[in-house]
Amino acid sequence: MSGKDDTESRKIRTEAELRAERLAKTLRDNLQRRKQQARARRAGDADETVGLPAAKKDESDG
Repeated sequence: MSGKDDTESRKIRTEAELRAERLAKTLRDNLQRRKQQARARRAGDADETVGLPAAKKDESDG
């Protein structure tokens, strides 16, 4: 009996560990991107965008 319960708890723990690893990787990537942006601001360079740009500029910008 305990063999089946042990396997199920090991599976749950493994899924939780995998989720934690994915979260940690995402957090590291975010921190790395923020540090790169901060360095670029200090150097006076423009930020490199990752993702989609704004759909449309404000119409008051002329």
